[in-house]
Amino acid sequence: MKNYYLAIDIGASGGRHILGSVKNDKLQLKEIYRFENKIINNKENLCWDTIYLFQQIIEGLKICKQINKIPTTMAIDTWAVDYVLLNKNNEILGKTYSYRDHRTKNMDKKLEHIISSENLYKKTGIQKQMFNTVYQLMAFKEKFPELFDTAETFLMLPDYFNFLLTGIKKSEYTNATSTQIVNSSTRDWDWELIEKLKFNKKIFLPLDLPETTVGNFKQEIINQVGFDCKVIMTASHDTASAVISVPETNEINSSIYISSGTWSLMGIETDIPISTKESMNLNFSNEGGYLYKFRFLKNIMGLWIIQSVRNEINKQFSFSELCKMAESKKNFSSRINVNDSCFLSPKNMINEIQFYCEKTGQPIPHSIAEISSVVYHSLSDSYSKTATEIEKITNKKYEQINIIGGGSHADYLNQLTANKTGKTVYAGPSEASSLGNIIVQMIKNKEFSTLKEAKKSIYKSFEIRKYIPSN
Repeated sequence: MKNYYLAIDIGASGGRHILGSVKNDKLQLKEIYRFENKIINNKENLCWDTIYLFQQIIEGLKICKQINKIPTTMAIDTWAVDYVLLNKNNEILGKTYSYRDHRTKNMDKKLEHIISSENLYKKTGIQKQMFNTVYQLMAFKEKFPELFDTAETFLMLPDYFNFLLTGIKKSEYTNATSTQIVNSSTRDWDWELIEKLKFNKKIFLPLDLPETTVGNFKQEIINQVGFDCKVIMTASHDTASAVISVPETNEINSSIYISSGTWSLMGIETDIPISTKESMNLNFSNEGGYLYKFRFLKNIMGLWIIQSVRNEINKQFSFSELCKMAESKKNFSSRINVNDSCFLSPKNMINEIQFYCEKTGQPIPHSIAEISSVVYHSLSDSYSKTATEIEKITNKKYEQINIIGGGSHADYLNQLTANKTGKTVYAGPSEASSLGNIIVQMIKNKEFSTLKEAKKSIYKSFEIRKYIPSN
């Protein structure tokens, strides 16, 4: 009897339920349910609708029963840094804020009075980003001190959804590292930092690794979906799952990866964190990965910019069409710093791009083709710069770049990346987070004996496109 493994992969713009299985030593994926996700703007804050998201998790589980493909195990991954605080009745305290909310403004300056940026980086290895959970918690504590003091449990979003399914609270390691509250040396919560921040220690649960069993469905969930299932922890930060899916290309093991989606997470895997002054100044992170590897990477704004442009023109063109339009204006010279904070959550992305070009003395893009050209060329410039920085920090030459995730379909961007970095680019698989999520489940259930074996199967199972540098 074939075993099925269910990945529930939830991103900032949508989620999907994907069933994975093995047939003739090849991996098979089948999407059975898809739903939208979006930030809720309630005029005061940018938030997530966790009730809606959990309803969608349940609706997708019902499909498993309808098609008679009951998963052996299931696991959930989401984006990083966002969390819930629960009171003694397991109710969410306050709102479930989005990382794009601006309430964390100036929290970095307040944190500097408690611990210097340099010492914080030495401890956690995490790049400074104003949406990091540490700043979010500080902002919540400052605005709602009495409410904050009633918190009994801190959970990242995948952990919270696992709790709703099973009634069991556990904290997963890879996602926890994105909080900037985990010590990269001890691979545990930095209790000294937590004490300095005057956070209640009791709210932080022990950190469990991917492959840990959370538990089986609660009876009320069984009644809703029509079956029981074992919930396990995958690498619940979607990027940690995505990196697991980087294929074994059978060529050389000297590769930089780009997990390309709403964000572009670009880096390498290491056995130990790289927390030098140079890596701090260049804003690199050391996020926890599967098998206690570190993802030494940089967060780059990514496809969020072109996604926003597309939404503002009412999705008039597909991403493939936008790529072709950008290529038609390849000689348009203007560039933006894709990591500038002005592009994080502007009221209008097109206007923001135009204003940036104007204030930097560059030609202003007017057509969508010109706008697209600016975005794609700026992204590939950022990739090239980051690749150079990685090589400088590690004192190592990398021969290839593996692009995984939805952005692996962006042919023009892939070719630009090959051209500007001078490296061979391998693109695929596209469902990287879901695939990595499923791989962890399969290894736990002994479908594969090692991660290396799984990676070889990924290479055989999915189309991996190759881009050679050209001028």
